[in-house]
Amino acid sequence: MNFRNLLKIALRAIGNNKLRSFLTMLGIIIGVGSVIAMLAIGQGSKQSIQNQISEMGSNMIMINPGNRDKPGGARMSSSDMQTLKNEDYESIQSKCTRYASYFSPIVKSSGQFICGNNNYPSSMTGVSQDYLEISKLSVAEGDMFTYQDIKSSTKVCVIGKTIKDNLFPNGEDPIGKVIRFNKIPFTIVGVLTSKGYNSYGQDQDDVVLAPYTTVQKRVSAITYLNAIYASAKSESVTSQAIAEIEEVIRTNHKLKDGDSSDFSVRSQEELSSMMTSTSDMMTKLLACIAGISLIVGGIGIMNIMYVSVTERTREIGLRMSVGARGIDILSQFLIEAILISVTGGIIGVFIGVGASYVLKFFLHWPIYIQMYSVVLSFLVCTLTGVVFGWYPAKRASELDPIEAIRYE
Repeated sequence: MNFRNLLKIALRAIGNNKLRSFLTMLGIIIGVGSVIAMLAIGQGSKQSIQNQISEMGSNMIMINPGNRDKPGGARMSSSDMQTLKNEDYESIQSKCTRYASYFSPIVKSSGQFICGNNNYPSSMTGVSQDYLEISKLSVAEGDMFTYQDIKSSTKVCVIGKTIKDNLFPNGEDPIGKVIRFNKIPFTIVGVLTSKGYNSYGQDQDDVVLAPYTTVQKRVSAITYLNAIYASAKSESVTSQAIAEIEEVIRTNHKLKDGDSSDFSVRSQEELSSMMTSTSDMMTKLLACIAGISLIVGGIGIMNIMYVSVTERTREIGLRMSVGARGIDILSQFLIEAILISVTGGIIGVFIGVGASYVLKFFLHWPIYIQMYSVVLSFLVCTLTGVVFGWYPAKRASELDPIEAIRYE
């Protein structure tokens, strides 16, 4: 019996039990659709994180006070958080120019911004002019504050779009206007270009930048820095830049060989690697959970093929009695199982892709559908049909023709 005839017989058998065949496919449809949707969400999150880090500056280096690598996870004291000084910033700015090109102190303070009858809770970040280059920011209106403003601790600031919209809801031009931060007046000299929300749902336009000396002296009244940001000349020399910065600060802090550093240096490359690793692990976990549906679908195929063999025992006996070989019977039932599995897989692919775009449209989740996930899901569902359809088909091919004909 040739393949064409076997295919016709298999299609006729499936067509005679349309509802049962569809319910059997349902496990495969759900499994394939779930795998594709989960992989699309996982890969979309991974790509979104990478894009976000790239927007922030893929070669950014962050120097923070306190040693975050100390074992035991002990809470750092206030003195541990005050280890970075202006002298550290000035030293790395003058001595670490071989591998790094931009440097900015970071001094933060939280509070309430007030303009007339409008107010908005946020935070002010004290920085230098280099911060724009490090964080890939730009000024859309007005100008960035000047070096002279930093030197004289002038009370000026550059605001983000969110701050502008909340303090000037009627669309007034904010340039030159005075706002108050914790009762301290600041003159707005510029508005940053909008960047929107990042992949973590954080508003990147909820930002106010001011000279770091102003925040240090006039707002927080402190002599230390909350952090120092730098930018390597390229991603390839980030590790060399980190080593150079660590050496300069350790020298400043008079630390000997073997002494633990009282500061930590991290790069966006490390953050990207950590986030990508976490995202990959979660994607694999989600795909494995979704893959369980494929196993359930395979068990459903095996169950229904057993029922089919039992129902068609007399038919099998008659076919064998007129010359059908065991291999023909085996092929017939195996083709039925594969057809059910493959058809379910095709429907599952469309449902998985459709579900991914529905999630993107309604929930605004980042998705990225890779062709390998579609091909892999399709191959797995085909393999499922072969594996779970083999044993019932094998059992059918081994029936005794005489006993099969007599079966009631």
